[in-house]
Amino acid sequence: MALANERLSRLNAAYEKTTYVQWIRREGIPIHEGYGIEDVRQLELAPWPRTEGKGAFIQLYGMQGLTGMYIAEIPPGGALKAERHMYEEVVCILSGHGATEVWQEGGRKQLFEWGPWSLFAPPLNSWHRLVNGGREPVKFLAATNAPMIMDVFHNEEFIFNCPFWFADRYAGQQDFFTVGNKRYERGMQHIWETNFIPDVRSAALDLRDVKGSGVMLTQFELAGNELIGHLAQWPVGRYHKAHYHGPGAVLLGLQSSGYVLLWDNELGIRPYESGKENEVIEIQWREGSIYCPPGGWFHQHLNTGAEPARHLALRFGSRIHPIGFKIAAQRREDGVYIDVKKGGTLINYEDEDPEVRRRYEKALQKTGVVCQMP
Repeated sequence: MALANERLSRLNAAYEKTTYVQWIRREGIPIHEGYGIEDVRQLELAPWPRTEGKGAFIQLYGMQGLTGMYIAEIPPGGALKAERHMYEEVVCILSGHGATEVWQEGGRKQLFEWGPWSLFAPPLNSWHRLVNGGREPVKFLAATNAPMIMDVFHNEEFIFNCPFWFADRYAGQQDFFTVGNKRYERGMQHIWETNFIPDVRSAALDLRDVKGSGVMLTQFELAGNELIGHLAQWPVGRYHKAHYHGPGAVLLGLQSSGYVLLWDNELGIRPYESGKENEVIEIQWREGSIYCPPGGWFHQHLNTGAEPARHLALRFGSRIHPIGFKIAAQRREDGVYIDVKKGGTLINYEDEDPEVRRRYEKALQKTGVVCQMP
């Protein structure tokens, strides 16, 4: 673990030179770093003049210059300052009730309401404003691709004040922020086209047990974005198969508790057996936890709680608007569903390090949960 930490520390030092990191430093609010955060809802926030609310940035090691993230708070009865920007953004409401106004320059405003665990994406470069409609503070988590966009253009005036209207993404349709009902399979993935999810904890999912025994997984496509996500759920007493992909995917715990194992794929598929135990990182997760596997690192999600586990992943990988680096990072399209022995990036149960199962069974004994692994 010490070697992995040293390697990532050197990489993060290099990121300090980028336009994005220089910008978040100038914003003057806290910046929280690490492999993961135990409960993002408990992070220290500070007044954020640009938004007229409170906020903090989150820099997880696995974001690696592709994704950015922040948490923000809106006071009771308050609203954030209207903004538009040339980067994509996906918002997940952590607590509170309110509404979002969206409009194009000179156009009519459209308003939709949300509550705890709602998810949506303001269309690219559209004006939008979040309003707290209740008596308690609203907290929300937002993932963006701002690091890529800012590092390419390195011009704040362009990022925040460009008048271009992406009418192909959003032209003021009145039904734009209703729940989509278009669901289908493409390749080895279940797709759900929707610009609004009322509650990510209760959304219907599709069986995709190639990722693990009893795993359900559905990818959602939002607002014409390349930055999209998926919801995954798996049963009590079970865990995902280990796999890897490119950097930038942030996972948020929604239900149950457990831990995730992370290790560089250069260590092979059996790191414990090959004497590399000290290079395997274990992160505890529960509701409100976030973590981000570095690019090319195997990661394995294990449920030790007494209820089915559910995670929200915010990441690149649109099937409608595919991006080349995502395909390359997982070796091929659908690589995360394909056995490493067949050119993919997934370790099947029969090939995994036996120590993974032994340690999992020991962890279940502590929580009183019966192992249900095949």
